[in-house]
Amino acid sequence: MKSDNIKQAVTILEENRLANTALEKLDSSVRPLDMGAAYKIQNSLNDKLSRSRLGSRSGFKIGCTTPVLQRYLDIHEPIYGEIFSSTMYKDTAILDLANYVELGIETEMAVRLDTDLPNNGDPYTFEHIADSIDSVMLSIELVDARYENFKTLDTPTLTADNFFNAGIVLGRPIADWHELDLASLESFVTLNSKVLGRGKGSLIMGHPLNALTWLANKLCEQGHMLRGGNIVSLGSMVKTHWAKPGDTLHHHMAGLGSVSVTVKG
Repeated sequence: MKSDNIKQAVTILEENRLANTALEKLDSSVRPLDMGAAYKIQNSLNDKLSRSRLGSRSGFKIGCTTPVLQRYLDIHEPIYGEIFSSTMYKDTAILDLANYVELGIETEMAVRLDTDLPNNGDPYTFEHIADSIDSVMLSIELVDARYENFKTLDTPTLTADNFFNAGIVLGRPIADWHELDLASLESFVTLNSKVLGRGKGSLIMGHPLNALTWLANKLCEQGHMLRGGNIVSLGSMVKTHWAKPGDTLHHHMAGLGSVSVTVKG
């Protein structure tokens, strides 16, 4: 994909996100045709967004790491996007629907890295990744369908736009997470005091840290890397809930605590 076409795609996606408008589609002349082009657009887009009002590039989300989301989106491989500092919340968030095109809520777990993970020539293993984690926390990913109909868009276009990410709510960091069996932890989600869904850590690629291992190696392949201090949300264990005014959603996992979102507007 030519650099001029990448720049044009970046301009369209940046303006669309900052204006909070629904994108129909990218014109064929600037639409990424493969995932390599999609991630190049995403990286350039995030450079620009970080210099605007979204703040620093503070971490990553990994999408489509669980069967429920792979079936829902009909995408059967992990995909990453980036998270910006201005869109991060602690423990709970009160959100106005007017600030989103179509707000969605996904229930996840996240990690904070302790060390950089540069390309050392060999792929990172599960054990390497586990040693690089500072803390584990419960999370809610905020997603936004910034499109007239996301179901009509191709995967590279969604990827170029950070694969729906619009922010994250992070729970209390658990530093002694090694005492927890992350794959066995059960997710319990309520919406307006009624059970919305249940999940389990093992739904995330067999073990949540398999998703983090995938991301570390994927970034190295692309000439990038995870850095100490980065937050990484590992994928939703329950199907996306598209928010309505007055919704209150709680996400709880034994050992990790609770996080919540309340929606107004």
